[in-house]
Amino acid sequence: MAEETKVTALDDVVIRFSGDSGDGMQLTGTIFSNVSAILGNEISTFPDYPAEIRAPQGTLSGVSGFQVHLGAGKVFTPGDKADVLVAMNPAALKVNVKNIRPNAVVIIDTDCFQKADLEKALFETEDPFKELGLMGVQVVASPISSMVKSGLESFGLNNKSALRCKNMFALGLVCWLFDRPLEQAMHMLQNKFAKKPGIAEANIKVLNDGYNYGHNTHSTVSTYRIESTKPAKGFYTDINGNKATAYGLIAAAEKSGLQLFLGSYPITPATDILHELAARKELGVKTVQAEDEIAGICTAIGASFAGSLAVTTTSGPGLALKGEAMGLAVIAELPLVIVNVQRGGPSTGLPTKSEQTDLMQALYGRNGESPLVVIAASTPTDCFDAAFWAGKLAVEHMTPVILLTDAFIANGSSAWRIPEMDSYPAIKPNYVANYKESAPWKAYRRDKESLVRYWVAPGTEGLAHRIGGLEKNCETSAICTDPENHQKMTHIRQAKIDNIANHIPALEVIGDQDAELLIVGWGGTYGHLLEASNEVRKNGKKIAFAHFKFISPLPKNSEAVLKSFKKVMVVEQNSGQFANYLRGKIENFDPCQFNRVKGQPFVVARLVEEFTNLLEA
Repeated sequence: MAEETKVTALDDVVIRFSGDSGDGMQLTGTIFSNVSAILGNEISTFPDYPAEIRAPQGTLSGVSGFQVHLGAGKVFTPGDKADVLVAMNPAALKVNVKNIRPNAVVIIDTDCFQKADLEKALFETEDPFKELGLMGVQVVASPISSMVKSGLESFGLNNKSALRCKNMFALGLVCWLFDRPLEQAMHMLQNKFAKKPGIAEANIKVLNDGYNYGHNTHSTVSTYRIESTKPAKGFYTDINGNKATAYGLIAAAEKSGLQLFLGSYPITPATDILHELAARKELGVKTVQAEDEIAGICTAIGASFAGSLAVTTTSGPGLALKGEAMGLAVIAELPLVIVNVQRGGPSTGLPTKSEQTDLMQALYGRNGESPLVVIAASTPTDCFDAAFWAGKLAVEHMTPVILLTDAFIANGSSAWRIPEMDSYPAIKPNYVANYKESAPWKAYRRDKESLVRYWVAPGTEGLAHRIGGLEKNCETSAICTDPENHQKMTHIRQAKIDNIANHIPALEVIGDQDAELLIVGWGGTYGHLLEASNEVRKNGKKIAFAHFKFISPLPKNSEAVLKSFKKVMVVEQNSGQFANYLRGKIENFDPCQFNRVKGQPFVVARLVEEFTNLLEA
């Protein structure tokens, strides 16, 4: 008689897949996440991969990971530590020892834990678990490589091709562990390898082998059940921040009646936006992969001058290279969206890790007085709304807009309900047809209330005009070096940006309105700060939380909100850039700060500790 499997019900769980860069951990984690989302679980993911293109196999520097947090209720972060770790080799175990709970389930491939493998990972003994102090974990030790090769003998694959399927064995084992049916995973594999049906069949065979292996050895470890929720009706997909950004830009182009143009140069971690938009030719999207960052933004400025919704994408070092051209877009007063997917710096820095260290560069990184709009997305799914807002403000206010995301939310994913576009506002370009004055139109004539200049595509009969990088007379639009005119134009360009505060949502406060402490964040730290604030509240303490999406200009009620709390703590993944910006914008405002610059997301437990200490101080 078969022994009954022990099933443990959980509200949420964190799983981390880890191995060599060539072990397919990103694909494994993505499929598991998608299957869980289809079953009605909330998910949040965190791909964590090395900067090295292909480090030596089995070494510490080549470890790639994918963490997914799934639950029955709202999930805001990928989780602090994993309940389950899949470690395909000793290096993956060693690198992730700090990322797992003391009683975690650890799945290993014993074929890859031989003496030579341990030496590559710099272990000094033949017992890696004892050496790392992992005596409380539940180990599922399986000869995965051997079983995969044995299971695929009839497929005629060479040794290397067969071993490429071993990540699917691990996926099958984890699907068994969490009672995930395999049908959707098999469907995804068929789509993934549609042009290679033999490879698809091999991966599906190994996936089933892994599931059956877990079922046949169930007495060695508990299995888990995560309850599902019934989501609101609609169409859902698992989406990462880069793809959501691309879709938001497409939506803005549709709502404005403009053609979307992207001029860009590939750079980690922003390149996937270029890939996604390049694949959307059926929607009228035009893309140019330029030879460098400067050419990328200059092609976009040309497209904007010609009447398109123009976009350029980059990451920190590329934003520095685009600085002069952004100044051109400012003085020419052309609509332009610049997406900066922030990564660790300075210079090349940590190209695959996440930080919030480009804020001051976005606000001030141009010569002269060059004001523009700065927006920051807060979650992978919010990248859609943030990109839509960026397009709307750029077009309606004739200004460059910098949209800040970061590697964490750009690569991370969440379940996303595809919105109805009727619920999004129209985008109305300020065309020259709106010009009502009796005086002849000139290029720098502007709406008297909004200070937005009128837009006309070149070649329009009777409306020939000149714009460019030299200062213009505010009345005649001719080149002008007069000091008083320059002062006036400088003031107008700033006032135009400040006026946008009348067209953006107010800052909202989440939590206890009568709390003593207000936590302030911006950008991709939203989930961690919200979860930490909720934990503090569960512990019986009052706390409030405000998160900024609109940074330049700030929402009109920002000062009133920030000054209504006795204590304010600004939390950032930098050395205090937003806190210092707020000090400069709001008189007699001096918040506390919590800053980390590690290239990794915040640890919620550490935030809870810090918030509690400040409340009890």
